Parts: sequence; structure tokens; C-alpha cells
Amino acid sequence: MKRNLSLCGVAAVLAIAGGLGPTNAAEPIQVGSRLELFVDHYLIDSLSGQATLLLHKPEPQEVVLVTDAPWEGNTSAYYAIFQDGDRYRMYYRGSHWDRQQRKAPHPEVTCYAESRDGIHWTKPALGLFEFEGSKKNNIVWDGVGSHNFTPFKDPNPACPPEARYKALGRGSRGYKRGLYAFQSPDGIHWKLMSEEPVITQGAFDSQNLAFWDPVRRRYTEFHRTFNRGVRDIMTCTSTDFLHWTDPVLLEYPGAPREHLYTNAIMPYPRAPHIYIGFPTRFLPKTQQVEPTFMTSRDGRTFHRWLEAVIPITAPEDRDGNRSNYMAWGLVQLPGDEKHWSVYASEAYYTGPDSRLRRFTYRVDGFVSVQAGPAGGELVTRPLRFEGNRLVVNFATHARGRLGVEIQDADGQPVEGFSLGDCQPLRGDAIEAQVKWKGAPSLGAWAGRPVRIRFHLQEADLFSFQFRP
Repeated sequence: MKRNLSLCGVAAVLAIAGGLGPTNAAEPIQVGSRLELFVDHYLIDSLSGQATLLLHKPEPQEVVLVTDAPWEGNTSAYYAIFQDGDRYRMYYRGSHWDRQQRKAPHPEVTCYAESRDGIHWTKPALGLFEFEGSKKNNIVWDGVGSHNFTPFKDPNPACPPEARYKALGRGSRGYKRGLYAFQSPDGIHWKLMSEEPVITQGAFDSQNLAFWDPVRRRYTEFHRTFNRGVRDIMTCTSTDFLHWTDPVLLEYPGAPREHLYTNAIMPYPRAPHIYIGFPTRFLPKTQQVEPTFMTSRDGRTFHRWLEAVIPITAPEDRDGNRSNYMAWGLVQLPGDEKHWSVYASEAYYTGPDSRLRRFTYRVDGFVSVQAGPAGGELVTRPLRFEGNRLVVNFATHARGRLGVEIQDADGQPVEGFSLGDCQPLRGDAIEAQVKWKGAPSLGAWAGRPVRIRFHLQEADLFSFQFRP
């Protein structure tokens, strides 16, 4: 398993909005029975020995799409991918740039592809919009917003059937500046929700996206702007997708000011109280781009990791001008419960078309607590949990092991749950139950403040969860 070595260096802000965490650092964190990831310092009171947080890179897999249709081309971009029942949907801009004539030979359109396995994609002949005299194409939208039309399926229980799919897209020539809202009953037939832009403060010439947040119960949107001297990201929220709060800039404590283009932010499906994002860092001197990783627990303050998760040296054709964008989407493929698939573009500008390649992450495997042969420990801040057992996502290497101790709020081992009582964990498992020799149920401590002490030796720890 590959490991990468950069950490932003500053603990994530501990004041968490929306009741998802304590506003007072002395109060126990209410984790309940939700899954918790070590993607920031929020849960951590101390790291000792060799224990450290390490950023991981996704593993490159196969090319899944080539934009070789006449209405597509080498500047096709802004991919949005999500699972919809037993089908995967993909939306993207079809566009081309003729480098010799230095112009676009055809207008930008929004294209659609679908798949049953997330690997083999088809471009259905939708028959909706005409291109060069024929409607035999996969153009799903042609009009205002085609530059960066970004759909999602709306899981809001109150969503009417005719708006089950929603999208945002930028106003183009002949339309007012801003983001326009769209709706569809089936993800194929689209129409405007309003003739006026719903968000007007920002720059918008990038992939701007929105989703329904099931934890905070509101629509949340992230779009591009140009503030603080760099390309930047703003956010706002809505209860109806038409009326939005005033946008505010994201904050990145401890991180340097850098150009960020697309953001690819979403609630992590297994722990939706945590937002993950893959913002694209733009390097002005070389005109290159590279996806990075960041997380948030309040939707505005993000912990940014500074190393690229897909470097320009990845498989091929990523070192050209804007040739390395992460798609918006995180999907699990049939029969593979141990990995997430993400997708990233390559070969932008360089030929007659461009490509989209799949990459894979271990489930919860964005960041780990890791220690080498000399060992190390992590002790959490005080927590309150629900349930009577503890499950961890971990992997050991060589002669490695993972031990766990439950402590009271003062850091004293709870009788029967000390490190010496723990049956050491070895191997590799997404969900492994921690067991103690002859100990009573953990349920006796449910609702009471406790700390967890993890002892690692040649091991990676990705996440934990208390369960019934």
C-alpha cells in the first residue's frame, strides 16, 4: 500500500457547526454510533512514538472513457459521476480546442454516458439535440449552463418527482451572469427551474456543484470565485434550491494561499457528517493542475493536505496544460466492497480527444494513523459513544499489530479494557471487532466520557465505529 508524507501541520478547527461536535474543547465529542475517520486532528488528543497521520494516494486503474465523438474533443471536462440504482451515470462537457487555428470548432455541449459496472461506459444515442444535422448523439443538454452543467440525484425526502435530479450551470452569452438551477424527472430531460440565476456572487468558470446534505438537511453549494488574490472557493446553502444564502469563502487554517479550481466536495457516504473534497490546485508558472485532498466537519473550515493525490507523474499525459482534474464522484463498484472508485482526466489539449481514468481508494483509506516497527500511540479526546462493541478499519504489515485500550476521561484504563487485556489485531480488515479477554460489554460505558488509546506497530488505522 502506497503512503505519502505531507500533513498540513495545523489541527483542524474544533468549533463544529450544526451540533456535530463540541463548541467547547473540554466537552466530550458526541460520536454516538457514527463512523469516524482520522482525516484531521479533530478526534486526536495526542500522538506519540512513530505514530503520525499519513495521506494516501489512489491506485491508478484503466481508462474508462475517450472523448472521441465529433461533438466532444480534447477539452472535454467537468465530469460528474454517481450511482443511481444498478446504473452509474456520468455527465461531462463536450468541447474541443483546435491548437493550430486557436479556436473551438464547435459549441460546448453537455454529454451523458452510463455504465452497469463503473468501468465499461456507453454513450447512448439520446435523440434530444441536433449536432451537424443529426440527433444521433449523447448530448443531454445544449443551452445555458452547458459550459459546466453539473447534475446530482436529490435524496431529499421532500423532493417532488419532477425535480428528482438537479443541476447547476453557468450563465452564458445572452444570459445574466451567475449560476442557473435545473431540474429533471429522469436525469435525461432537463429544464430550467428559474429564468433568473439563483447565485450571482462569484466567478463560476469552473465546475460548480451542489448536493442535498442529509445530516444538516439542506442543499449545500460550492462554486469558484477570485478572492484573496487567487482562484478560490465559496459556499452557500438553501432549503429549496432556488433561494440561497449569501456566499462565504472557505477557510483553510494553516495552509498556504494557492489557486484552487474545481473542488469536488461531497459528504463522505459512510460518514456524511464529514465533507471530503479534491480541490484542483492550479500552478500558474507551468499552467499545470493537480488534485489535492481536504476535509471539513462544518462545511466551511477545511483541513487541506498539501501533497497531490494524483501527481502529474501518474500513469500518462497528466503534465500538460490543465490535464489532471479529479471528477466529482465517489462510487463503489459491484462486488467490490473494499474500495471506492474515483476518476480523473488526462491528455487535455494534447490530441484529438482526452481521456478519463479510474483510480481506487481503500474504503476509508484517504488518511491513516500509521506507525513503523518502533511503534506509536494515538489517544483520542474524550468521547461519548452508543453501542456495546468497537469496530476498526486497519491493516498490519510484516509482524505488525494493533492494540486498543478504553480509558476514562482522565486517561486511566477502564478495568477489563486495558491494553494488556486486548487481543491484538493482525492482518487487514475493513471491519474488525476489537475484543478484550473476559471483559464485560462495552455497553456499560455507553454515554459516559471515555478515551480510546490505540497502540500501533507496523500498522495503519483508518477509522473506527461503536456499534450495537
